[in-house]
Amino acid sequence: MGLRVTLVAAARSTSLLAERFDDDRPLDEAGWYEVQQAAPALLPLGAAELRYCSPTLRSRATGTALGYAPLAQPALRDCDMGRWRGLTLAEVAALEPAAVDAWLADARSAPHGGEPLLAFISRIGNWLDTRPADDTTATDVTVVAVAEPSVVRAALVYALRAAPATYWSVDVRPLSTVTLTGRPGAWHLHLDAPALR
Repeated sequence: MGLRVTLVAAARSTSLLAERFDDDRPLDEAGWYEVQQAAPALLPLGAAELRYCSPTLRSRATGTALGYAPLAQPALRDCDMGRWRGLTLAEVAALEPAAVDAWLADARSAPHGGEPLLAFISRIGNWLDTRPADDTTATDVTVVAVAEPSVVRAALVYALRAAPATYWSVDVRPLSTVTLTGRPGAWHLHLDAPALR
């Protein structure tokens, strides 16, 4: 009938205040602990027919620790931040304040020499829209993907057809999940109700 894509934000690799652009560090001790705490709620997602992850160390480690055996997808990589890669926002703002302002104000700009925000959102949307669906069954095809928080944000902006500036208003915490249902080009945000006893 359609697709059910659950995105799981990768566990942390550093404190949120020390997040660096396009960072590819492995999970830190706090990240491993958080995966262990979240595992009972997230393990059932591993029953999905298709299991993917971003190619980053922390996304792969999160997916593996949850037993998903995910297939790394290059299209799910973080936004290419060009010469800002490895720096924090505060460091870049101190070095290039006008460039940061331009980047935050215009989704088509790429003062860092990497990928514009609009291109990043489109890339993630293209990945969503090319997930296989089996139209011969009466049930949804289920997909789980562990990805960087920025990838989850981009997927939400694309799926909801929101203005690119909405990207800056979406907060995705480590190990949070969001589910999108539908089919290519027609996505819906799906919120699950708690199980009633």
